[in-house]
Amino acid sequence: MAAFGTLSEKINHIFSKMKNKGQLTDLEVKTAMREIRVALLEADVNFSVVKSFVNTVSERASGENILKGLNASQEVVKIVHEELIKLMGSTHAKLEISDNPPTVILMCGLQGAGKTTMCGKLATLLKKQGKKPLLVAGDIYRPAAIKQLQVVGGQAGVPVFEKGQIDPVQIAKDGIAFAKTNGNDVVIIDTAGRLHIDEQLMQELSDIKAKVKPNEILLVVDSMLGQDSVNVASTFNQQLEITGVILTKLDGDTRGGAALSIKAILNKPIKFCGTGEKLSDIEPFYPDRMASRILGMGDVLTLIERAEQAITEEEAQKMAKKMKDATFDLNDYLEQLKSFKKMGNLGDMLRMIPGMQKKLGAGDINVDEAQIEKTKAIILSMTLQERTHPEVLNASRRRRIAAGSGTTVADVNRLINQFAQTRDLMKKFSSGKMRLPFGLR
Repeated sequence: MAAFGTLSEKINHIFSKMKNKGQLTDLEVKTAMREIRVALLEADVNFSVVKSFVNTVSERASGENILKGLNASQEVVKIVHEELIKLMGSTHAKLEISDNPPTVILMCGLQGAGKTTMCGKLATLLKKQGKKPLLVAGDIYRPAAIKQLQVVGGQAGVPVFEKGQIDPVQIAKDGIAFAKTNGNDVVIIDTAGRLHIDEQLMQELSDIKAKVKPNEILLVVDSMLGQDSVNVASTFNQQLEITGVILTKLDGDTRGGAALSIKAILNKPIKFCGTGEKLSDIEPFYPDRMASRILGMGDVLTLIERAEQAITEEEAQKMAKKMKDATFDLNDYLEQLKSFKKMGNLGDMLRMIPGMQKKLGAGDINVDEAQIEKTKAIILSMTLQERTHPEVLNASRRRRIAAGSGTTVADVNRLINQFAQTRDLMKKFSSGKMRLPFGLR
């Protein structure tokens, strides 16, 4: 299920009933607001947040200029979009980077929220940005917690500082000293998780904060908790004065109550969100982009950013030249498939295309990964000449390729047809007969 899937579907259904109407009556707006209120409450958004949000939207949408306008329904959607952005923080909140390295980030949260893995994800993201992060193992209580962080650090290619099961405050202090000596400009401290709010462990966090004076205190919250996550965040904030929140498991959250409640209740920004299981599955949280996703408007900017991360500038220029020279072949097609896989879940990417959400609904998009592997097997079963010049693929060659790749001749024919369509499309773009969507030129 996509993030906010059910909420998005319900809100879009509400707006679809208004869509074909020019002017709106006050009663129609009130009915829509009542339905939106129910949808938000079912998404486990905090009651007081829902009440304030609906009142604000209703007040803005009840003006005579809105109701009597030619595009009244579009104006109402615009108002809801703007208020959703305000609800989640208006602007993207960046990490506070210290002028005097290292930047110290204290990670905290309940056990099971995915905090240790999120330490690795954040380190991976910062490493891509040119930083030299160090992970510090401050959880001395949970069995194998230190080993888990070492495994995560190994996968991220980031060093891990640990001193066994001694005082966590001393570990944090020594970790920062190690970072200064070894040129690490960011220190991410993994702390003990809590099954529930434990006074002794909360005091331990306060002691670490007092000793190392972190630039950021980030609370890792399981977005599946809904309203309970707001209660957890409130308690941590009272004790530590957190600087921001990271939402995990947003890829599986069909309700989204946490994302829509935390900023409004605590006035603390959501800085990042986890969007999958891999260490690369972390995104900065942009309120405007998330509001667009909820309203089925897509998220082209995030899609472009993923593409930029998966495809180097050199690769993009090389592909552009092949399009221009009409020399795009099956080798390039294979490289494209590999690049798409690097961009993450293909279903999620489809949902980021404007208008696609409404066509696909709230459920999962089951992009058949096996079909992609089958396509790769077919291309790899071809000779270099066949990949470079697909026009030589006669019937006997296709039978040989099918046998070599464990597929059927029909599968091979389907791939050749798909490739031909892709190449024709590229020719049209390069010749100027077709134009890329606005903003992608």
